[in-house]
Amino acid sequence: MTLARSKPEFERLVAAALRGMPARFRRFLEKENVVVMVERRPSRAKLLSMGMNPDRETLFGLYEGVPRTQRLSNYNMALPDKITIYQEPLEDEYPGQAALKEQVRRTVLHEVAHFFGIDDDELDRMGWH
Repeated sequence: MTLARSKPEFERLVAAALRGMPARFRRFLEKENVVVMVERRPSRAKLLSMGMNPDRETLFGLYEGVPRTQRLSNYNMALPDKITIYQEPLEDEYPGQAALKEQVRRTVLHEVAHFFGIDDDELDRMGWH
């Protein structure tokens, strides 16, 4: 699949979504050393490790780390938490500029919510899943 946008163009959409978050949330991400990155698509191995069928399912984004609500007092010397936004699945599903921009925003917020300890059930109740 050929990407509709260059990686730098797509990274600008992700950066805009991060800038659009309330300042207090952005500060937490910076303070807690959360890395946000863009990858082309999730690997087959990643999907399999998550119990997904790579031939029928994909991810738009993924949070990897220890949510703030699960950290104990001895939490230190850990690698940075990581949020990955997957360009190709988003572009495939949302080919229009406005729809893509909105879904990138929603995906970034969804993954940031996981960092703050909000699980998928709570995101469903909030209408974010």
